[in-house]
Amino acid sequence: MPKGRYWLQTLGCPKNQVDSDKLAGLLETDGFVPSACPEKADLVVVNTCAFIEAARQESIETVLELAGARRDGARLVVTGCMAERYGDELAAALPEVDLVAGFGRPLAPAGSERVVPVAAPVAAPVPVELGAPRGRTSPPPPRSAGLASFDLLSLPRPASAAPWAYVKVAEGCDRRCGFCAIPSFRGTQRSRPPADVLAEVRSLACAQAMPVKEVVLVAQDLASYGRDRTAHHGGARRAGSPTPLVSLVEAVAGMVRRTRLLYLYPSALTGELVEAVLATGVPYFDLSLQHVARPLLARMRRWGDGERFLERIAAIRRAEPRATFRSSFILGYPGETEEDHDELLAFLDTAQLDWAGFFTFSKETGTLAAGLDGHVPGELALERLRECVELQDTITARRRDALVGEVREVLVDAPGRGRTVHEAPEIDGVVRLPASLPAGSIADVELTASLGIDLVGAPVGAPVGAPVGAPIGAGR
Repeated sequence: MPKGRYWLQTLGCPKNQVDSDKLAGLLETDGFVPSACPEKADLVVVNTCAFIEAARQESIETVLELAGARRDGARLVVTGCMAERYGDELAAALPEVDLVAGFGRPLAPAGSERVVPVAAPVAAPVPVELGAPRGRTSPPPPRSAGLASFDLLSLPRPASAAPWAYVKVAEGCDRRCGFCAIPSFRGTQRSRPPADVLAEVRSLACAQAMPVKEVVLVAQDLASYGRDRTAHHGGARRAGSPTPLVSLVEAVAGMVRRTRLLYLYPSALTGELVEAVLATGVPYFDLSLQHVARPLLARMRRWGDGERFLERIAAIRRAEPRATFRSSFILGYPGETEEDHDELLAFLDTAQLDWAGFFTFSKETGTLAAGLDGHVPGELALERLRECVELQDTITARRRDALVGEVREVLVDAPGRGRTVHEAPEIDGVVRLPASLPAGSIADVELTASLGIDLVGAPVGAPVGAPVGAPIGAGR
């Protein structure tokens, strides 16, 4: 008999999804089974995101929503980045939560004495401003302490429910970008041994129910994978030998049909790494650029400028004209001028990226940017963001239109939905397909139409007008 049912809600980036997958494996090893919905679960777990203020607010709202939806007697646990960053402060602010546990601590199953019972009624869904003074002068006892530590990276990985999977290869980050607080609670970079990563990939690829055919490698700073291990073992790599990431990419590519890399710092995009990516057959480059104006990037403690970025993009396109590019940018960073913003708009128009995300600056306690002058009003930052989004939407639509009439290999993620190498899972558009194609299959597909960010495809040789999957929302 199972110990109970669990519901795991994941917020934030793909790295969080990997953490959730491993937590799910831990719970199932401990005798729990997944619940069909949070209302029927005995244990509700929220894996939170703390990257920017909007993400923190979404995390708080989700916790409060699930607190109100859970059944009587169910336990509510908050973990992830917010738990790691705010710890006891978060526990004190949310009395309806039974346990706040960062990833350095194990989750306690429902009914365990390690889970403190709910001591107060569910609070109204009001904003919680972490890091700011609160009126409460006598907070409740900490509910995030006294638990033995464990290594999330080393936990076994359950089988994937989809034909693709994220694989986290490192935790933490050695860079100190001016806007980012991640190193303060995730720590310095800690790369997994290559043998452990490859063992996880092998288990995913060999799963009986749904063999994984695409592996997406992720880390806070993926291009620096393995450098900490090289330094720890006393020396630089031999001249002419591949970097740890290149070696890993080559090994993973020998095990699965597709290998995709997310979050590459631009200065680490060497010719060797570019060649390794192109050799996988997935010419997809997710470059962490953040801006293009050199003075602003210097204030961000970031490398590069628009000219250098354009040179690298052009060099890759010369080597592979079908290469796909994604990046993200911050609007309203302290000191950003109208000239800086115009430079970013000009860059977007020239670079013709396939995909891009835009975010307004979020002031994070403890970061360099929190103390910088040159504050940009929120309304102005939002106006600049809208201008970038409007331009990029036009560029993305044009690049999607250009694929119509082409034949591409498509991996079917689910009936009616698949992806070519040009789309990363969950964040980019998809290819709408006939629902008859089974999940996990691979088919040569003619792209017959463009619908915003999505494409419509028909298997080569299929009757014209074959029905495609139901419309898919843009909220990916």
